[in-house]
Amino acid sequence: MASARNGELRYLDKVTIVTGGSKGIGEGIVREFVKAGSKVVFCARGDVAGKKLECEVNAMGPGESMFLQCDVTKQNQLKNLVDKTIEKYGQLDCLINNAGWHPPEKNIDDTSIQDFKNLLDLNLVNYFTLCKLSLPHLRKTKGNIINVSSLVAQIGQANAVAYVTTKGAISSMTRALAVDEAKYGVRVNTLSPGNVWTPLWDELAKQTSNFEKSKLDGEEAQLLGRMGTLEESGKSCLYLAADATFTTGIDLFLSGGAELNYGRKTRLDQ
Repeated sequence: MASARNGELRYLDKVTIVTGGSKGIGEGIVREFVKAGSKVVFCARGDVAGKKLECEVNAMGPGESMFLQCDVTKQNQLKNLVDKTIEKYGQLDCLINNAGWHPPEKNIDDTSIQDFKNLLDLNLVNYFTLCKLSLPHLRKTKGNIINVSSLVAQIGQANAVAYVTTKGAISSMTRALAVDEAKYGVRVNTLSPGNVWTPLWDELAKQTSNFEKSKLDGEEAQLLGRMGTLEESGKSCLYLAADATFTTGIDLFLSGGAELNYGRKTRLDQ
């Protein structure tokens, strides 16, 4: 097999769970892990998109996938996700927590306390829950966890205090878990994307008064002058899972250099 000769089957027969896997960064992760030979169980709320992706990647191989519809805010559905994975494959080698949402721009004055609690539940509590449910199986395989956070957890973002808070908590939780789970041989790392062109980015840009300007601003925020791709997101996670075997508790920026160099931070019209 050509891909095996080229060393591309870096995660052959390893079993991976991916949340929020039907589109965006999650889709990129599912595709790259299946290309690397992994058996991927992925979930999302959207049944149609999930089944479509399952069919596509299974037709390509060399790994395989199984889609399960799941609302990550429901503990019983997360338990079913883990149970079905073990029932089908008998093991778990990698958990990738990715499901979450970035609300439209809104300052703290316009963000209700209930909105904040709901976002915590969606973006953070589901990560904690799935880590807890998966760790008994990951300890057996000396597997690893990848928690998808965001660059803004480190640099902040205007009109997004609730979102940034959830992502900052994910990054901190990752470091704490890395400390606790090292004795079991389980690695826990964070991937922090900056601007990656996803359906959500497209949706949010369309909600602004000038889509083209919003997209261009997003592209020009990086030193590399473009946004990241879904493929690059998947490859970054694959690196953490398959190759970065002497890393735990790290935060890998997928940012194109967005956090570097001085830039204008204030405007005369503010």
